[in-house]
This record gives sequence, C-alpha cells and structure tokens, in this order.
Amino acid sequence: MSRIVPISNDFRDYAWGQPGGLSRLLGRPATDALEAELWLGAHAGSPSRCEDERWSTLQDWEEQTGERLPYLLKVLAAAKPLSLQTHPSAERAERGYAFEEGHGVPLDAPHRSYKDPHAKPELLVAVEDGFEALCGFRPLEESRAEVAALRELADDPAPYERWAELLQGEDPLRQAVAWLLSDEEDAHEVATTLAATAGREPERFATVLRLGEDYADDAGVAVALMLNHVTLAAGECLWLPAGNIHAYLEGVGVELMGPSDNVLRGGMTPKHVDVAGLLASLDTSDGEPSRLAPEDEGGTVARYRPASAESGADVPFELRVVTGDASVETGSPAIVLVMAGSFEVGVGDEARTVGQGESVFVPEAGELHLTGEGSAYVASA
Repeated sequence: MSRIVPISNDFRDYAWGQPGGLSRLLGRPATDALEAELWLGAHAGSPSRCEDERWSTLQDWEEQTGERLPYLLKVLAAAKPLSLQTHPSAERAERGYAFEEGHGVPLDAPHRSYKDPHAKPELLVAVEDGFEALCGFRPLEESRAEVAALRELADDPAPYERWAELLQGEDPLRQAVAWLLSDEEDAHEVATTLAATAGREPERFATVLRLGEDYADDAGVAVALMLNHVTLAAGECLWLPAGNIHAYLEGVGVELMGPSDNVLRGGMTPKHVDVAGLLASLDTSDGEPSRLAPEDEGGTVARYRPASAESGADVPFELRVVTGDASVETGSPAIVLVMAGSFEVGVGDEARTVGQGESVFVPEAGELHLTGEGSAYVASA
C-alpha cells in the first residue's frame, strides 16, 4: 500500500474570492471564476479526495483508521475583506456544539455558529507581498485618539462622545465593541454616519472608508477602526489564537488551523452574525499584532510554530516552508502542498514527484525527504 497518497479538492467560491486567484497561484489554466479557498484536510465541510483504493476522502481515512487529523490546511485568495470574526477556545467550541446539537439546530443551518466541537486557532503565512489584515486591538491610546478625531469631525458629536466615554471606562474595548454592535440608537448613528465623518480626513481613515465601500452602514466597520492594520511581506506570518478579533482584507496566503469551521462573526458579512458568541470569546488585549517569526531549519526550511501561551499552549500543529533539498521529521500524518517548482517527496523506499499545485497525504509520522526547488508547504503535528 502506498505511503504517499495524492489528494485534491475543489475551490470554494465565496464572494470575497479573487477571480482566478487560486488557479494563478497553483499554476492551473486561467479562469475568471471566483476562487476563495482550497481546503486540504479531513473536515466534513469539504474533505480532500484521495487517489487511493483504501479511502475516497480523508474523512474516510479518519473513520476507517480511528485517527484524527489535528489540523486543516487552506490556501486563501482574497480580493475583498472577509468578515470581522473570532474563533472559540476548545472548551467553548465543545460547549457550543453540544448546545446546538442538543437543540436540534441542523448542521447546515445558516444561523448555526458551531459546525464541530473543535477549536480553530490559526496561523497565516503570506505567499506574496502585500497581504493585508486586521489583527487584534491596536494600542488603546490610539483608538482613543481616533475616536476623539471623529468626534471633532462629526456633524453630531454625541454618539462619538459616547464611544469615547466607553473607551475611558472599565473593560473599555469590550464595552465599546458591545455597544457598537448593539441595537442602541446612538450606536446605529455611528454606523450610518461613519463614512461621511471619516471622509473629512480620508488619508487618516483610509481603511474605514475602504471597508465602508463593501459594508456600508455596518457596525463592524466601526469596530475595525480599533484594530491593527497589518501588511505582510511574503513569508511573514500572523498567529491568531482563540479570541483574537481579525479580518483578512486582501491577498494570498496559506493558513494552518485547528480542524474546525467554527467562526463567530461580528459584522462585515452577509453570513450569520453572532454578537453574543463573539463577545463571550473576545480577547481584549491591546498592542502590537501577534506575528510569528519562522525558525530556520538548515537553510532550506522555515518552520512556523505557535508560541506557547494560555490560548495556544496546546496547539498541536506546525507549518514548514521548504525551498530546496531537505529532510523533515513529522509527529503526525502530514500534508505536502507544492506552490511553486517541483519536489520529489520520499518516505522510506517510496518516492513521488509532486508538481506545482499538487498535494499529497502521508498517513504515517516519520521522516520526509524532499528533493527539488521551489516552495513546498508541509503541515504536520
């Protein structure tokens, strides 16, 4: 039986995807179709197909072997901003999933928040320069200064005064987010006047104005004002543990995350918004965004491993980017995705050539040998 299994999947065509973005990235024929995400993993929402007589999908592999793939690998191509969101902790995901299951909420119901009982911490590595994201709360004093500026620019400063007062109070960021996403009249006035107010200083409030083009009168745009705006160069990485509030804006990247599709949205989306869930999971730490520097493993391997923290200490996955001949040790079944060039992937006495846009699954932990050049992304535990 083969120890190296080719896998594949269809692109997901979310509205924020890039026309032909994944095809371009993976060396496939050009197309104008919206292409947002490619999932490589066993998640029931879109399990990867296997070219193997034993399993038709990686979900079948999990069911037949009793093993669980502890991660989900994605390629993302965004032309427009994604939703403002957080992801739940393992404990909250388990409770939320059990609650919705116990109340008979269909798994495919649009208003369902918990699609599985797993956490979804994630890291994202930019594939090309210029990947933009909102990630975590900016320093509190910066948010206070921005709101004060809006108050001075507004035709009616009263709603902005309320926002400013909340940012001076107890648990200021949580209270400000809760108010902005509430049904209160003055919070609604902020949402509906923000674009006109920010437009009086367009350079300062460029991100708010940009988001307002896609999400007019959306309270999530006001929340976005309080977040860090990050632009990544190729190879730079963001780490988003449970509770981190974020929204990807534009660009192409590779994500590695827990094997989950649990998203708690607060706005900037036509999908289900779960303000209570977002607030309950929200990490209100402020400061610099959480970047993850790669470790150099021998010159041809960059290894991205989430730092130990209360919200990430048990994160079981890591991502390696291989650019030349290398041997890597994996602690679990692995997925190898070649983004550029070509590599021969070897396990024991078996080897298979993997070209651009192709991916393989290696069911057993152990040593992988990669020979070639380009860029290969190796996900494992």
